[in-house]
Amino acid sequence: MSRFMLLRSLALASFIAVTFTTHAFAHCFVGARFLPATLLTDDPCVADEMSIPTVGWSKTADVPPASQLDISIDFSKRITENFGVTFSQGWTQIRQPDGTVASGFGNLETAFQFQVLKDPSHELAILTGLSVDWGRTGSTGAGFADKFSTITPTINIGKGFGDLPDSLSWIRPFAVTAQVGYQIPTDSFDFTQNVFIPQQLVYGGTLQYSMPYLKSEVIDLGLPDFFNHLIPLVEVSLTTPMANNFGNPSTTTGTVNPGVIWVGSYFQVGIEAMIPINRESGTGVGVLAQLHLYLDDIFPRSIGQPLFGGSSAPTRKLTF
Repeated sequence: MSRFMLLRSLALASFIAVTFTTHAFAHCFVGARFLPATLLTDDPCVADEMSIPTVGWSKTADVPPASQLDISIDFSKRITENFGVTFSQGWTQIRQPDGTVASGFGNLETAFQFQVLKDPSHELAILTGLSVDWGRTGSTGAGFADKFSTITPTINIGKGFGDLPDSLSWIRPFAVTAQVGYQIPTDSFDFTQNVFIPQQLVYGGTLQYSMPYLKSEVIDLGLPDFFNHLIPLVEVSLTTPMANNFGNPSTTTGTVNPGVIWVGSYFQVGIEAMIPINRESGTGVGVLAQLHLYLDDIFPRSIGQPLFGGSSAPTRKLTF
């Protein structure tokens, strides 16, 4: 997995290069609301953070199905308070029922993101972005990466319900996030496979219930400390072909992922079940797990700062 080593070296070089000493606002807070980084869709904030790794296991839609193992990492860096860049890299292994194994890297992905809005009083955050999947940067010969690039404009929205009246206090810990993108390949036809390359709508979101918010903003139930760190959630990730899909299935594919995230002061751990929405999306129930690091809290005087224009505001952390 030499590309993982390359990205780790890149991250280490960034740690050394960045020497700013001011304090910044930590990860995705909107007022009293903390929106965690979810496992399949982005949270609606620019941040300094790293997922290392995200691991998924599932069964493919083939007949008979194969076992698929996915391992990925991503590294997010704020350039300014409102503009950030994320680098992502994944590796996949597919094991056929007869024991045949194939593996390879996907293409390197870069996302450029801009914070449009943070409204603390309404716990509302909006993020726009442009994601580029760089063709020919992965294992194209093994079929795990495309030879063409893909450009995806996206918008991410997060909304907490903390502005509801006290009569609805038990609903206030709920929050929703949504992500919508339109995937545009740089080629319209694959001459090696003699198929059209479709443009696709990629979308999803989460419904989450924050136990830290319940304790700090609604009521302290006196639960064991472990439970006060939990955010149960249901995440959905879907893809629908929209254009240039001649001769290809037009079926929407994706998964529904119930799970939970445990959040700490410097990292979070998440695990979700992966339930295919139809036969074309996979077979049986898979699993997805992630370790996510808050670099703005781990390295508040170096890598956790924007490269330019760092704030002098105190670092915001979760309280339990």
